[in-house]
Amino acid sequence: MKNVHIVPHMHWDREWYFSTEESRILLVNNIEEIMEMLENNPDYPYYVLDGQTSILEDYFAVKPENKERVKKLVQEGRLIIGPWYTQTDEMVVGGESIVRNLLYGIKDSEEYGEFMKIGYLPDSFGQSAQMPMILNGFDITYSIFWRGTSERHGTDKTEFYWQTDDGSKVLVQLFPLGYAIGKYLPEDEQELQKRIDKYFTVLDHGATTDNIILPNGHDQMPIQKNIFTIMEKLRKLYPEREFFLSKYENVFSELEKQKDLPTLQGEFLDGKYMRVHRSIFSTRMDIKAANARIENKITNILEPLASLAYSLGFEYHHGLIELIWKEIMKNHAHDSIGCCCSDKVHREICNRFFLAEEKVDQLINYYKRKIVDSMDTEKQFDRLTAFNLLPYERTEVVTTSVMTKLKSFKLVDKDSNELDFEIIESEITDPGLIDRQIVHYGNYDPFIKYTIQCKDTLPAMGYKTYFVVECDEKVSNSFESTNKVVTEFYEITVNQNGTLNIFDKTLNQNFDNVLLLENGGDDGDEYDYSPLPNEELLYSDSATNVKTEMNQNQYGATINIEYTLAVPSNLEKRKAQIIDGAVDVHIVITVPNHKPVIEVKFEVTNYAKDHRLRALIPTNIASSFSISDNQFGSIKRDVVDSAIHVWEKEGWDERPDSIYPMLSFVGLSNDNHGVSILTNSSREFEIIGEEFDTIAITLFRSIGFLGKEEMLRRPGRPSGIKLPTPDSQMIGKLSLDFAITTHTLQSNVARIAKEYLTPVETYNKIPHDAMKLNKAAVKTPLEFSFINEVQPNIVLSTLKKAEKENKFVLRFYNPTDVEETAVFKFNREIHQAHTANLNEKALENLSVNNNQVQVSVQTNQVKSILF
Repeated sequence: MKNVHIVPHMHWDREWYFSTEESRILLVNNIEEIMEMLENNPDYPYYVLDGQTSILEDYFAVKPENKERVKKLVQEGRLIIGPWYTQTDEMVVGGESIVRNLLYGIKDSEEYGEFMKIGYLPDSFGQSAQMPMILNGFDITYSIFWRGTSERHGTDKTEFYWQTDDGSKVLVQLFPLGYAIGKYLPEDEQELQKRIDKYFTVLDHGATTDNIILPNGHDQMPIQKNIFTIMEKLRKLYPEREFFLSKYENVFSELEKQKDLPTLQGEFLDGKYMRVHRSIFSTRMDIKAANARIENKITNILEPLASLAYSLGFEYHHGLIELIWKEIMKNHAHDSIGCCCSDKVHREICNRFFLAEEKVDQLINYYKRKIVDSMDTEKQFDRLTAFNLLPYERTEVVTTSVMTKLKSFKLVDKDSNELDFEIIESEITDPGLIDRQIVHYGNYDPFIKYTIQCKDTLPAMGYKTYFVVECDEKVSNSFESTNKVVTEFYEITVNQNGTLNIFDKTLNQNFDNVLLLENGGDDGDEYDYSPLPNEELLYSDSATNVKTEMNQNQYGATINIEYTLAVPSNLEKRKAQIIDGAVDVHIVITVPNHKPVIEVKFEVTNYAKDHRLRALIPTNIASSFSISDNQFGSIKRDVVDSAIHVWEKEGWDERPDSIYPMLSFVGLSNDNHGVSILTNSSREFEIIGEEFDTIAITLFRSIGFLGKEEMLRRPGRPSGIKLPTPDSQMIGKLSLDFAITTHTLQSNVARIAKEYLTPVETYNKIPHDAMKLNKAAVKTPLEFSFINEVQPNIVLSTLKKAEKENKFVLRFYNPTDVEETAVFKFNREIHQAHTANLNEKALENLSVNNNQVQVSVQTNQVKSILF
């Protein structure tokens, strides 16, 4: 007899085309009904609360008095909660974000009882290849999802093992028809049978045991109160089957008995049976870029800085940092970060990112201030401190500011060595902006804010301090206007159309027309890009009135490029080939002298609708695959998805264009060299060109509907609903940051990207600050280094304090294709160190020799040291 596990659940989108507040009102109603059913009906054994604890947080904000009722039901194993905080996206959300989503979801769950030990992501738009490793890091060995699989991964079954490169493995139960097939089951027997017959055919075909799941729930669906009546009718219609209320764990218990399930590897991004929306990575690029920027600030700057402060004796503010993580994780749910929402919801998402970034920036500033204010020195000079938050010494060019009343000054370190620097610009600053008390007491003398550039070697995971000392000599400025930038690595000229020609001295190669812009129509929606059929694309090589300014000094060069790209104002004009709209383009390029990285800042002002803009970077490499990063590793993808030739014949739900996500880099390489793009904004790319030698980085998509039907690359019904979203036309200004690097084959591009995303932080202490702080009892040194990496093979993910213990967590990964050994030396007495899982639980004892530890790290593996 076949068993049908009917699992009552609700899929809770906190927001979508409706706002969080609208869904919260329904949530309060629904949870009351769920609790009443569980409390009053012993025959109703379980209810799954969508695997995310943010639901409880939203509910208890309104009904705190019901915490004990919920706790009782959770502890009885009837109300099933966790393990996530929110239902995370897996494609454009970083590794640390996914780890914290589980970390805080499990922490929240444990306040009430057990959490569901299943990596439950029933609606995420595609599955990252690294998920089994992340789930195993929390002792989770089961996974449930829906989207992204097809037979070409190696099985036509819905139950299989899924494994990562390091051997981590989860047992998967696929929802082949989604999580909502049991929604609103009808009492009418004919209707019921018509629906269920269709489902059983598919479910039976994919099952490897006599157990199938009928999930009884849907988006925002209230509990189905007549479920017992429905079950009686199902038993009558299908006497050869057993129907009962169940939970997902019961199905996994049966699957565990299967000895010959297939094992699959890799990511699941196929849109054959269900849509994965492979170009959603560029919808609302302002929101996508904010997420990238804030994630990088938290893990690369804030947490390591807070750890330095904690190691020196200051408090590690777990509460404030958790608040920031939860603020952005509310935006990491698949619809929210996918940006397939209504305009009002996107405004809420933007506001959360604004609040999160404000919290991050202010907490970073607070920690820098606490450390610098507490320095053990009798010298009464102002000071400037530079923080290097990578675990190795760095020689860097730093652009920063010094606020002073001095007309000229020098910078001197603790050993009285003078630091060379140049003043880039200076501006008068009203003293009231620094501290209104100054003006209050009648002192109106202005301050001067000097923007300076300097170069020095900074200690590993630490800082160095310079005193601002008055002197007679004015600092000279070596900036010169030029028409060709020449550094140790490159010679760069700007073409008349605003593109770059780059000669790489190391590789002895020319790269022509770098940063050519490509513009085409977008007849898509917030889920997917949709090109116009047979459209002739527009390019910026026809740009006129290009203004270019190039300046160079001893540290490097800046290039300013401005032009207007003429484009059609909307789709109708584009079809008629009428060019009556525009995008204003301002590019600021920074080329340091001492390293082969070209930093690019785009500021575009869009005045047109329904189009896509991409920046093209030629590589001179005809390639069959790209390499980009995913969570804690890297991934190779074919430049052409082979299914593009068969998708229509096989009836795929969407065309498998080779548009892919990255997190911090994408590149092409051959036997001689590589070209990579490092990003702090756009996380979408495609490899294009006749030779597949050009990296196209999406700058933005401009579209006007949440969902549309019958699109060129996605036939059939609309995704979502056909709701106008004028804000998604992206009219107005947008800023994007990325960098170009050329390198040899041996280079670890993930490390280069980590450096780019971990700029040197500075703090300028002057006697005034509008926000007063009492002097701390802690005394800090003028120079400090906490941890030193001994072998440069792996990539730091983050350094933080453990959540529950007075220990540090040092997390790192190996994105290369060979096993590496991570070796760290601690610049203090370390008595004990362990490897730890992602839930910060100690695993193996590490031997500490001379305050040094070493750990082997496999390809695409993440490891943590607890010390």
